[in-house]
Amino acid sequence: MGRLTESSLRVQRTGRVVSLGAEVTAPRECWIVLHGYRQLADRFLRRFATLDDGTRRIVAPEALNRFYVDEDGGPHGPEHRVGASWMTRHRREDDIADYVHYLDRVAAVESERFSPATRLVVLGFSQGVHTAVRWVVRSQRPAPHTLVLWGAGPPGDVEPARARARLTSTRVVTVHGRTDRHRSPEGDRAAAERIAEWGVEPELVEHPGGHRIDPTCLERLVAP
Repeated sequence: MGRLTESSLRVQRTGRVVSLGAEVTAPRECWIVLHGYRQLADRFLRRFATLDDGTRRIVAPEALNRFYVDEDGGPHGPEHRVGASWMTRHRREDDIADYVHYLDRVAAVESERFSPATRLVVLGFSQGVHTAVRWVVRSQRPAPHTLVLWGAGPPGDVEPARARARLTSTRVVTVHGRTDRHRSPEGDRAAAERIAEWGVEPELVEHPGGHRIDPTCLERLVAP
């Protein structure tokens, strides 16, 4: 057997983007919301229906990597659930670069609807928190008005100086459920330390539920 070699090849992908507020041509706010592991964009977006008041666009890009959630090992048919993931540890830098480029394109398309007063809100949930932070810090687009980290802390691989430069004028909000089984005091401390390295004082919001988007809590995040 000969020696194995490995190379990378950039290809085009087709991303699925689901939205609410299609009729809004000059939104007061545009929310780009990033789902968690094993979720799909359409089901995730239903949690944001309370924000669809005729003044906002709520946009949910779907992660580019899909898989069957059911682990029965047999053939998969229409009755089997499908989920999506932003990345795994395998070829992680390629996946990060791909989704940063993808989300930049989503933001560019959405910005065609913006008025000068439109505020951009980026919200990541669970695995989507890491995606949102990496995207905002690495993006070629203007930084958002608000960055919401819901149900997870920021990743540890973000360069603090770069985050500090990008988030100078961004409102950062962290949201956790009081009964979130994925939450721990150690995780909360690590998240606070990482955010402090950005030179940011986040708003801390807690809701009474678990590891999920709480529609009532969303109203507390709306900028005045």
